[in-house]
Amino acid sequence: MPANRDRAFGPDVEMRRATPADAPAMALAHLDSIRSLGPAFYEAELVDGWSAAVTPDMYVRAMAEGEVFFIAVAPLDGQPAVLGFSSYVPGRGDDGASVYVRGSAARQGLGRALWRLAEAHARAQGAAAITIEASLAGLAFYRALGFVEIGPCDVRLHSGASIPCVVMRKPLAGPGAE
Repeated sequence: MPANRDRAFGPDVEMRRATPADAPAMALAHLDSIRSLGPAFYEAELVDGWSAAVTPDMYVRAMAEGEVFFIAVAPLDGQPAVLGFSSYVPGRGDDGASVYVRGSAARQGLGRALWRLAEAHARAQGAAAITIEASLAGLAFYRALGFVEIGPCDVRLHSGASIPCVVMRKPLAGPGAE
């Protein structure tokens, strides 16, 4: 997919498919998202445990296994930075996805624009639906995108603790698809 500029965020935001070279900047955006948005929904030790697993290598491995990432890049403190990313995980029984946006870029439409890229890629790959384990911090966001709650779940962190989440699903084809 070619790079594009989403004018809703100004001419300085570039949205494109991520490469392994973007992994360190993606990790910084992911950590910022967890640490700035997570504390409103989770206790400090859960936020710390969630953050502890985030490393650049996790994105490189995921890309090698077929996960596709889209990033939004713009100047931050005078330097290009990843403001957020979306991902699409194909063919693992039930296709998956995620969106993370830095706290300073949240609630400005950037996450929705990133989601549109991941969803378009999923549709192009023939995905019938996306199922996710949404953090409590992302619940309202995913509802606004058309996801429906299936039920609560706990996701085990690398620390051994569990973080409360919600299984959600969005049909991409057939009845109920947008």
